[in-house]
Amino acid sequence: MINVSPVNRRTLIGICALLVALVWTVFGQTLRHGFINFDDNKYVYENAQVSGGLSGTGFVWAFTHSHSENWHPLTTLTHMLDCQLYGLNAGGHHFTNVLLQSVAVVLLFFALQQLTGSVWRSAFVAAIFAIHPLRVESVAWVAARKDVLSGVFFAATLLAYARYARAPNATRYLFVLILFACGLMSKPTLVTLPFVLLLLDYWPLNRSHRSEVSGQKRSTITSFVVEKIPLFALSAASCVVTIWAQRPTISSLGGLPFSWRGENAIVSMLIYLRQLVWPTDLALFYPHPRGEENLVLVLLAAACIAAVTVLSVFLRKTAPYFFVGWLWYVGMLVPMLGLVQVGLQAHADRYTYLPHIGLLIALTWLVVDLTKEWRWRAAILRFGAATAIIALTACSFQETTYWRDSISIWTHTLAVTKNNDTAHLCLAEALLERGKLDEAIAHSQAAIEIRPANAGAYGRVPMVLTAEQSQSAIAYWQNRLKANPLNTDAHNNLGVVLIQSGDPRGAIAQWETSLAIKPNDGNAENNLAWVLATYPEETLRNGKRAVELAEKATALPGGQDPIVLRTLAAAYAEAGEFSKAVATAEEALKSATARQNSSLVETLQSEIVLYRANKPHREMPSRQ
Repeated sequence: MINVSPVNRRTLIGICALLVALVWTVFGQTLRHGFINFDDNKYVYENAQVSGGLSGTGFVWAFTHSHSENWHPLTTLTHMLDCQLYGLNAGGHHFTNVLLQSVAVVLLFFALQQLTGSVWRSAFVAAIFAIHPLRVESVAWVAARKDVLSGVFFAATLLAYARYARAPNATRYLFVLILFACGLMSKPTLVTLPFVLLLLDYWPLNRSHRSEVSGQKRSTITSFVVEKIPLFALSAASCVVTIWAQRPTISSLGGLPFSWRGENAIVSMLIYLRQLVWPTDLALFYPHPRGEENLVLVLLAAACIAAVTVLSVFLRKTAPYFFVGWLWYVGMLVPMLGLVQVGLQAHADRYTYLPHIGLLIALTWLVVDLTKEWRWRAAILRFGAATAIIALTACSFQETTYWRDSISIWTHTLAVTKNNDTAHLCLAEALLERGKLDEAIAHSQAAIEIRPANAGAYGRVPMVLTAEQSQSAIAYWQNRLKANPLNTDAHNNLGVVLIQSGDPRGAIAQWETSLAIKPNDGNAENNLAWVLATYPEETLRNGKRAVELAEKATALPGGQDPIVLRTLAAAYAEAGEFSKAVATAEEALKSATARQNSSLVETLQSEIVLYRANKPHREMPSRQ
């Protein structure tokens, strides 16, 4: 595909080997990491459609359903393939992420080298892209698979377009179109790629000038735009599908007025610039300022962005790479700025994955130009490049260590952010799984104190809610259900809050509704089985139904969790099958012991004593 001399071929192979080595030096450690309790469950280990592996039914489902409020069927299929190959062994899933990052980096190097003709500058951009600390979230997080997969198709599209632009024909254009479509089916934020291709027409391809020199009819901006109409059509279709898939999340965020979102978008662009050159205090989740952004900071950020934009336009002829690189950054960032807010984050490191490539190009070519009169320029540039790569590699390696498990990443997130109720909540869940109940309750309470209206903080960790907190939580989830009555997560969470509020019948109704919508909803099955097996009020208990639900829950991915097994044991006891109850509780005890969940170990030991005495367990439930 790339015609080079034998010497050049060896050079290119050596560069590719070094790029891949950099990626594995930083991210190879993730093969020993686990899943994170933030989206990894929805994407993989609690998603029955995905964790079942590849199948004809699963293939059709990936293309006909949204997955975690996104339509990215190719990403979904890679998760299914991982489950087929590795099951729920997190190391295998991490291996695929690192492998895809390696491929994306190599393809990016070749694409830039073919577009610009510069080997070493392209290699430097690819190297920084490979191991910058802002890449950690995209590579070390299984749920961010869509980033690295879309990166592969993005770079492949650039490479294919470089070949097409130099010798246009229908076959090469079709190849570009297919690769772009695959990119959109990996992550829809690639919708701005046609705009990037227009920028590349200006520089470095300089297609108008080349057409004029060759005696062909002078190409115009209009002709280049017309040429890309099929690409823009794919972008438009992707936007429609994405809005459809994300409508529940978008509609649930009416509490973020456009003025708040606009202010946050402006400041985020400045933050991403700072993070590029000074990547410190990186976190998995940055809480949204919710209208509390400093006005001076907003105005300063707007002024900086406007100034750089004007400067880039002014330099478009003498430094076209700066013009193209800056507009690449701004243009590719637009879908991720939160003007149409999806989620509650202010910004995210992963959003810089492809936009920052434009800035890296602009800065790299600018430094080379500014130093052209320097004495010992080559030695200085080599030393500077090596120093930057080594420093960023060390920073990224350390940053990646925080991703080893949920407790580690959320503890770090709380250390570098303020008023982060989401981080407190997720840490509480992780601590609860380890049996650290007191710490879990403390972090859950901290989440409530930061933002009482966030009912997402209620019901996930056992605790007593005040009447005001309960009503706030109930109202929150009821509003979510008004926006989307088929939201099973909302039904499940509302059920948890209702049971904590003393309304078991209301809770049962919510879980029954959830199961009617999604028959294999493990959360609803486990919650409902627990209440039917252990609730003190006799008229609510139903041992036979509890066993049926709990057995189905244990058959699902993640069903061998000690908490789910504990529910099955309680159901057997309520149904009078005490020998099965003892055996199941002992299995749960072994699992809890292996996970070092000391609190659950003590609880199961006391319940086993009951079952051996042919007595069922009774409890006012307060769990999800």
